[in-house]
Amino acid sequence: MSWPPSPPNSGAGFGAAPAGILGAGNFDGRCPGGRADLAEGEVIAALGRSTRGWPRYVLSGALLVYALYVARAVYDYSSGAKAVAGYAVLAAFAACYLIILPEVDRAGTVEFWALFGLLTALFIAELPFAQAEAFVLCVYITVIAVARLGAPSAPVVIVLTLAAIFLPASYPPWHDTLTTGFDNVTAVGIPIVALTTFGILRWQQGSQALAEARAELARLDERARIARDIHDLLGHSLTTITVKAQLAHRLGESEPARALQEMAEVESIARSSLADVRAAISSYHITLAGELASGRELLRAAGVNADFPGAVDVVDAGNQELFGWVVREGLTNIVRHAHATSCAVRLSASSVEVVDDGVGGEWASSAAGHGLSGLRDRVAAEGGTVDFGPQEPKGWRLRVSLASRTGA
Repeated sequence: MSWPPSPPNSGAGFGAAPAGILGAGNFDGRCPGGRADLAEGEVIAALGRSTRGWPRYVLSGALLVYALYVARAVYDYSSGAKAVAGYAVLAAFAACYLIILPEVDRAGTVEFWALFGLLTALFIAELPFAQAEAFVLCVYITVIAVARLGAPSAPVVIVLTLAAIFLPASYPPWHDTLTTGFDNVTAVGIPIVALTTFGILRWQQGSQALAEARAELARLDERARIARDIHDLLGHSLTTITVKAQLAHRLGESEPARALQEMAEVESIARSSLADVRAAISSYHITLAGELASGRELLRAAGVNADFPGAVDVVDAGNQELFGWVVREGLTNIVRHAHATSCAVRLSASSVEVVDDGVGGEWASSAAGHGLSGLRDRVAAEGGTVDFGPQEPKGWRLRVSLASRTGA
C-alpha cells in the first residue's frame, strides 16, 4: 500500500517530540547558606525550561499530527456510522494520550497503568476502522512506555514493531503484505521513537546527576569555607587564651596582681573572639525576602508557576528570618517531591503558608521525617505551631503560625 506517505524528515519529527514528555527531575541548586551558584542556576534553569511546564505538553501534543494518517485511513476504509465510530475512538485515544502525559513522571502507579491499559485498548479498538494504518498509534504507546520504564520497555517496543510488520499481512481481509509496516513508516518509526526517547531520557538523567553533583560540591565548598573562617578566627585566639590562662595559674600565688591582669586580658580576647565569630556567622543568616527571590528562580527552573507576595513588610521584623526558613523548606520539598505545576506563598504578620497543587500525601512521610522535623524544632523554640498535610482535591499545605508580636 502506498498510503500514507512518509512524513518529511520523519527522524527529526519523531525525535523532537519525546523531549516534551520527559520529566526534569527534582533538585535544589541552593547552598546551605542561601547562596546559589550562578552558572549552576543557569544550567538548571535551561534544563527546566526545556522539559517542564506547559512547553512539555505542547511538544508532546505536536506528535499527534501523525494521528492524521489514522484519520485518513478511517476515511478510506470506513463509511457512515462505522466511520463516525472510528473517528470517536481516535479522538478518545488522543485525549487519553494527553491525559497520561502528566502521569509519566509521577510517583503513582495505579493511575498510570490504568490509563496505559486504556490507551492500548483504544488502539486495538481502532484496528477495524483504520486497518493496518492503526498501528501508527503504536508510536504513542512506545513514547509513553519508554519514558516511564526506560530500558525495561525494550520487550514492549519489540512486540509493537513485530506486530506492525506481521499482523497486517496475517489478516487476509486487509490485503496487506509484509511491506505495509514499512510503507506507512510504522515499523521504522516505532524503534526510532523508542531510541530517541531513551536517548533523551539518559541525557536528562545525566544532566540532573551533573547538576546535583555541582550542588553538592557547592555545599562542600561552603562548609570548607566556614571551617576555614572559624579556624582563622579562633585558632590564634584560643592559643593565646590557653597560654595566658596557664601563665595566670602559675602566677596566682606569687604575683596575684599580674595574674589578675593576665585573666583580664583572657576575658578581653574571649569577648573579642566571640564578637568575631558572631560577625562571621551573621553572614550565613537568611532573610525572607532573599528566600522568596531565590525560591522564585528555583520554581521557574523547575517549571512551577510561583504566586508570591511582592513585599514582606506585612511580616513582623522578628518573624522574618524564621519565615525565610519555612519558605526554603516548603519550596525545596515542592521541587523535590510534589510534581506540582503551581505554588503560592501567603504571608501575614505572624503566619506563613506554602501551598501547591502536586501529589499531596505521597511524599509526606519522607518530608516529615527529615526537613520538616528540623523546621518544627525551630518553630517550637519560638513558641509557634507547624501545620502541614494534603489538600483537597490535590496538593500540599505547610503553615507556620506564631504569637503576634504587636505591642510587645
